[in-house]
Amino acid sequence: ARFDNFPIDLPLQVLFGKPPKMHREAVSTTRPYAEVDLTDIELPEATLRVLQLPAVASKSFLITIGDRSITGLVCRDQMVGPWQVPVADAAVTTASFDTFIGEAMAMGERTPAALLDAPASGRLAIGEAMTNIACAPIASLSQVKLSANWMVAAGYGDEDARLYRTVEAVGMDLCPKLGICIPVGKDSMSMRTVWQDGEEEKSVTAPLSLIVSAFAPVTDVRKTVTPALRTATKSVLLLVDLGRARNRLGGGALEQVYRRIGSAPADLDNPDDLKAFFNLVQTLLADNTLLAYHDRSDGGVLVTLLEMAFAGHCGLDISLPEGLNHSQQLQFLFNEELGAVFQVAADDLETVSKQIHSAGLGDCCHVLGQPAMDDRIRIRSEDTILLDATRIELHRAWAETSYRIQSLRDNADCAQEEYDGLLDQEDPGITVA
Repeated sequence: ARFDNFPIDLPLQVLFGKPPKMHREAVSTTRPYAEVDLTDIELPEATLRVLQLPAVASKSFLITIGDRSITGLVCRDQMVGPWQVPVADAAVTTASFDTFIGEAMAMGERTPAALLDAPASGRLAIGEAMTNIACAPIASLSQVKLSANWMVAAGYGDEDARLYRTVEAVGMDLCPKLGICIPVGKDSMSMRTVWQDGEEEKSVTAPLSLIVSAFAPVTDVRKTVTPALRTATKSVLLLVDLGRARNRLGGGALEQVYRRIGSAPADLDNPDDLKAFFNLVQTLLADNTLLAYHDRSDGGVLVTLLEMAFAGHCGLDISLPEGLNHSQQLQFLFNEELGAVFQVAADDLETVSKQIHSAGLGDCCHVLGQPAMDDRIRIRSEDTILLDATRIELHRAWAETSYRIQSLRDNADCAQEEYDGLLDQEDPGITVA
């Protein structure tokens, strides 16, 4: 102090008193999982339904109302490739105008899974943030920092117990095992509203949600890869499946569009797999052997592949693993386990396969097929073609939800023109002169 005294010197107890510790009673419940029954679901119809689900469909209507290049330091926004398809996994900026180092930001969330297994949804949210941000070159996983946004209807039903178990799973178990921390976050603990409608009491309750934002320094923004498939080089598409063929569908897009939520949800069963995956992707980025990359999340690997094809303006020729029955085929295509699709040059396939095995992920790797130049999407199972459609048809299905919303908000004629622009197969896109 300036005069060697203390104008104010009060014990905190005088200011705040000594309130008793808060005690909460929480009741845990168990929810039995339903059996998976997909016998009446056909792939073409399921594909169209999933592509139009708001969680999966294009978000152009929302993205295009914001400035995506403010500061002039943005080098990776949502729009990817010459045809500006909004499928980017992460945002990347440079630190200044005279350097290639920068920062990356990505997000992860799996709220629907919390209806079935709250701790699993928390682990998936962090896992998805990691598989998203992995597309940018980051020196080490420990450099990733997380922000956690928790939302819950505190005091309602068993939500308190589910929140406790999820925080414990994320903060006390998963993050320490990954070697990352959550230094900041926020919470919304009143996610329930009740009102009276005549004699009837009504309510809306939001499920437990954890929204994770991941941030990390980037060593060289030029090495960031996008989901846009490249067609100039003969290439192969690989799926790295961190679910290790469990193919759990619970709470995923397929169950949502058929109103059947209830089977076992995806989960991160082994944190070491996620660490190995992150380090593997960083090695491939350093070696320049990844032509394209897209993580698997809402909609499953089928949506992952389609979004890569939309961004690359090309078709797909995909073959499913052998020996799958009808239900298993749908589970393989639509499960939302953690993982990603890699596009690698055919000449690099052997080298990349060895690196995947060295990472301990050899059992997780499937060769899916390759891009097709005839602009058709074909999904095969051995000698049977399960799906054969044009890229334009599926791209318009994916873009329709955004188009409908944009038509209500903006000039309807302009929205129609933009939507009809997807019909132009010869559209050259935009390029930098």
